[in-house]
Amino acid sequence: MTHTPPPVPASLEVLPRDLSAYRQGNVGVDYVHRFESGRPGPHVLINALTHGNEICGMVAATHLLDTDVRPKVGTLTVSFANVAAYESFDIEKPFESRQLVHNMNRIWSTEWLDGGEQSPELQRARAMRAVVDAADHILDIHSTSQDVEPFWVYPAYERNAALALAIGRPPVHLVMPQGLGSGVPLIQYGRHGLDGPGPGTAVVVECGQHFRRSAAELATAVTLDFLAHFGLIDPPAEAAPKAPQRRFELLQTHLVHTKDFRFARPLVGFETFAKDELIATDGDRRIVSPCDGCTVFMPTREPIVGREAVYLTRPI
Repeated sequence: MTHTPPPVPASLEVLPRDLSAYRQGNVGVDYVHRFESGRPGPHVLINALTHGNEICGMVAATHLLDTDVRPKVGTLTVSFANVAAYESFDIEKPFESRQLVHNMNRIWSTEWLDGGEQSPELQRARAMRAVVDAADHILDIHSTSQDVEPFWVYPAYERNAALALAIGRPPVHLVMPQGLGSGVPLIQYGRHGLDGPGPGTAVVVECGQHFRRSAAELATAVTLDFLAHFGLIDPPAEAAPKAPQRRFELLQTHLVHTKDFRFARPLVGFETFAKDELIATDGDRRIVSPCDGCTVFMPTREPIVGREAVYLTRPI
């Protein structure tokens, strides 16, 4: 039986735009722009396009640059990460510009960054290494292939939880006690991957489906919330109402091992399973729920061997 991926969304509400005007940065790294207030304060990095088809981050980052947002205190850096993948966008195959070779959000370890392997993503991560090293606080803006409720993702450090809870939107949190389980994401690189008393925070915000206008709007709003939280800009005149917070703990990360991977039933995300209930098969391997109330996050839209299949969580 051949897996048939879901159709391309009929309405691509937000599409890529030409970023060539933003290529010339001011820190010696293409597509990286830094603004210093001249006053003491934190260094905040807003990062977009870790994955090339996650367009909402581009919208948020260009909003900051196009509207001349400048920090009242501290330093603001705005970066576009995997521009090469972004520029490969094909409207007939919009999901395929996620990456060219490597997932740029799994290679932020010394093993990968100091290793001998080469790819556009590794080259770009190595170029951006000092940019990430310099930041006290990082917002890495992402989106999802399925049209699901937005959510935060962060290592289970109190400083990250406090930040996401204080901002309040989106109200769903995916907390990683043991890391991602399939590589090292940008938000766990260097000192941001250490659970200690340091003040630095690093979080991902998943803003909704890649090509939805609502994802771009949320990405921009959360970016402004993030900067206001650290005092770089004034808070909005009217704060967004805070919804009840829902937190989930990552239990297992499953990769696709064979071309025969199949979910037991169609999934888009946030479905729940009883303990030992079948979630998927992957060749001879069975993936079953580890607990009652197991909630799935980010089930793959199209299984590709070597990439993530599904994240299994439990409510906290």
